[in-house]
Amino acid sequence: MKSLHLFSLRGTFVLLLLLNGLLSVRSQPSAHKLPAQPGFYSMQLGDFQVIALSDGTIPLNLTALLHENQKGEVMDLLHQNYLDTTVETSITAYLVRTNNQLILIDAGCGSFLGPTLGKLKKNLVAAGFHPEDISAILLTHLHADHVGGLVNGDKIAFPNATVYISKPEAEFWLTAANKKTANKRAQPFFDPAQAAMIPYQKAGKVKVYDPGTQLFPGISSVNSPGHTPGHSCYALESKGQKLVFWGDMIHAGAVQFADPSVTIDFDVDLSAAADERNKAFENAVKNGYWIAAPHLSFPGIGHLRGDAQQYQWLPVNYSIN
Repeated sequence: MKSLHLFSLRGTFVLLLLLNGLLSVRSQPSAHKLPAQPGFYSMQLGDFQVIALSDGTIPLNLTALLHENQKGEVMDLLHQNYLDTTVETSITAYLVRTNNQLILIDAGCGSFLGPTLGKLKKNLVAAGFHPEDISAILLTHLHADHVGGLVNGDKIAFPNATVYISKPEAEFWLTAANKKTANKRAQPFFDPAQAAMIPYQKAGKVKVYDPGTQLFPGISSVNSPGHTPGHSCYALESKGQKLVFWGDMIHAGAVQFADPSVTIDFDVDLSAAADERNKAFENAVKNGYWIAAPHLSFPGIGHLRGDAQQYQWLPVNYSIN
């Protein structure tokens, strides 16, 4: 019965997106089917190896999702970037390899959001690792596309991992009564968050931390509430190099780099999310560190330049390591 209940939760969540025009149904072309390409990308940052792991992509109707400031702004910016109203959006998790452990930043969708996603495990194995190898999972927040991969049905998918969540994030999503008082944008995310977290809670594998805490040598949380009440980025630093895992600081690069004040319907607090994005953009430009953004085109790693008027994304130069 538990598996049926989880299936119902996933089906309800996807149905809500479809009914609201936020999720588009992909049409399948009749072209020759090509073999799948590797869904992982590796780079070195000081003593750390960072591996981007694709969970797949999902078509999102950005004209329905984004909250524009000027009429027609979103459509104009999409067209300037040769994009239509529906944009194929990446979902990526990141693996950090240290001398003695493997740390996963977010866990992808699992089976929560349809067949084009849930590729994380396959790509983890293709990169030479297994779910049993993961010792810690740092969650930026508890939306379904970041936690669904934690479970297979109602079973733990990473049996040796402890899951880390900021205290405000855990208190908001894992308190059942909050669903009734939350705004309509947040309400669909409560059930998937709790379904993914319950097996780890029962196993005593959840660690709640105060925002801004250093969690491991060279890895610290960065408090960035707005998208969700306890949304956290993670800063990775080694040998004078730095990379910040942005979580959902940005969803639509074509629009939000041009106008960071544009918010998305997934933001719990629209105003706070825009404020945090502006601060994050300014800090990234000022300090010139690497960024890992899971919803920018895979692998979502690069630098940012520009000013408060407009920013430019500089993706990592592709290389085979």
